[in-house]
Amino acid sequence: MLHLIRKLIESCIKLLLAISLTLYSVNASAEDRNAVSNDWLVAFKNEARVNQISEKTIEATLQHAKFLPRVIVLDRSQPEFISPFLTYLDTRVNTQQISQGRQMLQLNEALLVKVEAQYGVPKEILVAFWGMETNYGKNKGSFGLPSALMTLAYEGRRSDFFRSQLLDVMRIVDAGHNHVSAMRGSWAGAMGHMQFMPSTFMLYGVDADQDGRINIWTSLEDAFASAANYLSQVGWRKNEISALEVKLPQGFQYQLAQLNTRKTSDEWAQLGVVAMNNKPLPKQDNAAILLPQGWQGPAFMVFSNFDAIMDWNRSVNYALSVNHLANQFSSDLPIVGGAEAEKAALSYNQLWALQTKLNNLGFDCGEPDGFPGLKTQAAIRAYQATQELPQDGFAGPSLYNRLMEQH
Repeated sequence: MLHLIRKLIESCIKLLLAISLTLYSVNASAEDRNAVSNDWLVAFKNEARVNQISEKTIEATLQHAKFLPRVIVLDRSQPEFISPFLTYLDTRVNTQQISQGRQMLQLNEALLVKVEAQYGVPKEILVAFWGMETNYGKNKGSFGLPSALMTLAYEGRRSDFFRSQLLDVMRIVDAGHNHVSAMRGSWAGAMGHMQFMPSTFMLYGVDADQDGRINIWTSLEDAFASAANYLSQVGWRKNEISALEVKLPQGFQYQLAQLNTRKTSDEWAQLGVVAMNNKPLPKQDNAAILLPQGWQGPAFMVFSNFDAIMDWNRSVNYALSVNHLANQFSSDLPIVGGAEAEKAALSYNQLWALQTKLNNLGFDCGEPDGFPGLKTQAAIRAYQATQELPQDGFAGPSLYNRLMEQH
C-alpha cells in the first residue's frame, strides 16, 4: 500500500508540473513581440538612458529583441533525473572529449603557455573549462541574446538579474566589442567560447590580442585570457592542485565530509585520510572532503583552487569533472573508488517527494525544489543520525525507499 501511495504522489507531482508547462507553452505560442508590454519597454529604455547607454544601441538592441516563449519553457523546465556523480562524469569526460582536449592543447600550446605564465592558471584547466562549456567551441549557443535576455527580464524567475544582464549586453555593444546581431549564446545568456554571462564579461573580459575589442566569440586569445583572468581574480593559487581522490579510514565520521568543513591536509591525515597512491597528501591549509555519490562512492579532497572552480559553476559534479578532465590531459588517471556506490538516479519528482517527507518529519529542507542542495543535505544528515546510518547527506535510492516505506 505504501508503495502505491508513493507512486501516486510522484505521479501527481509530475502531472501538475507537466500541465503547468504545457499550459504556459500553449498560451505563449500565440504570443509574439507584443507579449512585452509597451509600459515595460518604455521603462526599460529609460533605465538604459539613466545608465548612459546610447540611443543608437538602445534602439538597435530592442529592434533585434523578440519575446521567445521557448526560453520561458526552458527556464521553468526541470530534468527528469538528477544524475549521480559517476554517471554525470562519464557523459562529460569520455575518451573522445579527452582526445579532443589533448589535440586542442597541442594546437594552442604557445598561446596557452603565454596565458598560463601571465595568470598562473594551468593550460589544462583552461582547456578543461573550454571542453565542458562549449565542447571546444563547437556549441556556443544560437539564441539571440537581446531576445533571450529581454524575455527572461520580462517574465523570467529572476527578472532583476536578467534585466541587468540585458543592460550589460548594451554596454558591450556600446563599447564596440560586438554588434547586436552577432550577440548570440545560450538561452540563459551565456556567450562565447567560455560561456561568460554579460556581467562576467564586463568584469573580467580581456583584450589579449590588443585589437581594440574584447572578442570572446571568435578570438581564442581573448577567450583564454578572459577565463584565466576570472579564475585568477576569484582566488586561483598558482602551482596548487584543486582536488585529488583519497581513501577514507574505517570508522570515518562521514558528517565531516562537506564543502564547508575545512581543515589542513595534515589534520585530515591525522584522521586517517590518505591519497589513493599512498603518497603524502599535498601541504594545503584549506582542504575539505567531498562524497559526491555517498559514503560508498569515491571520496575527494578539495582545496582552495576547487573553490575558484565552484565560483564559476556552483555544481560540485561540474567542478570535479573539470578537475578530472584536466588531469586526463596529462595522464590516464582513472577514478578508483565507487565500485559499491548506488548507481540508480533519483528523479526530480522523487527528490521533491523526499524533501517533502523530510519536512513533514521535522527535518527542515526548506521549500521543496527537486534538487539536493546544502539545506537538503543537512536535513538528510540529521535524519541519518536518528537512524544510525552513515551521515553522508546523500539523497540516494536506498534513503528514498527507507523514508517512504518506514514512515
